[in-house]
Amino acid sequence: MHKNEMRLDPLTGEWTLFSEARALQPASSSVLEEQAAVAVDDPFVAGREQYAPHALFQANHSDGSWRVRVVPNRAPVLRVEGDHARHGDGFYDRMDGVGAHEVVVETHDTQSLECLEVPHIEQVISAWKSRIQDLMRDVRLRAFCVVKAVGKPAGALVPHAVSQIIAMAVIPARLKRKLEITRAFYEGKKRSIFADILAEEVRAGKRIVYENHGFCVFCPYAARAPFELAIYPKRQSPDFHAIAPDEVVQLADALKVALFKLNAALDHAPYQLALVTAPTRTSRPDHWCSIDQDFRWHIEILPRLYPSGPLEIATASWVNGVWPEVAADYLRAIAFED
Repeated sequence: MHKNEMRLDPLTGEWTLFSEARALQPASSSVLEEQAAVAVDDPFVAGREQYAPHALFQANHSDGSWRVRVVPNRAPVLRVEGDHARHGDGFYDRMDGVGAHEVVVETHDTQSLECLEVPHIEQVISAWKSRIQDLMRDVRLRAFCVVKAVGKPAGALVPHAVSQIIAMAVIPARLKRKLEITRAFYEGKKRSIFADILAEEVRAGKRIVYENHGFCVFCPYAARAPFELAIYPKRQSPDFHAIAPDEVVQLADALKVALFKLNAALDHAPYQLALVTAPTRTSRPDHWCSIDQDFRWHIEILPRLYPSGPLEIATASWVNGVWPEVAADYLRAIAFED
């Protein structure tokens, strides 16, 4: 008889349904096949800057050629122009799509993020930080995130190694729910739920994949998909843009190892990455008043091996055929090759 179990994500209140019967062959192929098929049309490689001539940020090689660029998205889902106020529309509410949508071109060539050297990944992380800090100057913008999609099943539109920076004039629902859960936990126990999760993972050890001085990579207890990974900073900080220079180095190391092991385990499967950070604070004294103590920025890496099923759409409960303890044990055994 197949084993079944339900696990609750303490940060979101969402359930994951684990079932050995769902441990099927992945529906997605290697993203390397996609990259090889369309590499000749890659608009982001060096020499094709005319497709994105306006750089918002640029990190260069010692010879002056660029290494990392941030450019405006040519088809943005949000724009700086517009009215960020909410308006009534009969029974409903509406507002302009105010925000920002930028593309981080992570390398001048066709390498993937995990294949870059650690100093190069540091520059990618620094680009994320620099652009978020700049966007925060617009007082209309409240929430910021970094997202990355690799492979068409994960939503990638180009094969190049890119990530995207999104700034919104509202706090999105999933982030708001995390903020509410972390605040309620802190009010009841006077400590951060992130600290407790990290302490439990270190104590148990069986879901940890990799850690260095500043970061811990682990498979979440209620992982939504096979081989899902989370990266938590060990220092309490709600704001990614407050990351210290030494932490940039440590995060680059953690990202490189995590993605290397994930690709080795799943033969370069499609995945989505999200960097979740706290919103800007308002002057209201009772609003997110303990956020500096209760919330912690973090990264989620979600392989997209299967399309979403109707049960997941109907219940917001994920279905997973691989327990995180099994996935972490497999990932730990993969030797990292720099």
